Amino acid sequence: MDEVIIKKLMENKEYYEYLKENSEWVKYLKRDRNKYNDFVKFIKEKYRLRVQDKVNNAVDNLGVLSEVLSSIK
Repeated sequence: MDEVIIKKLMENKEYYEYLKENSEWVKYLKRDRNKYNDFVKFIKEKYRLRVQDKVNNAVDNLGVLSEVLSSIK
């Protein structure tokens, strides 16, 4: 595996933890360094780290907050 990719993986806790549990991605990353972007995309979808997921979480939190405030009145 390319040293740059290894360094990037070690710097990010989610990536490293996922690779320890699911080694099939190690095989893909060793064979083709261009798979790193696919791996990052997969991890962001799995752990809900995309901007879209963060916006949805914020909207959900605001909905819960407004329901709590309306029930207090």
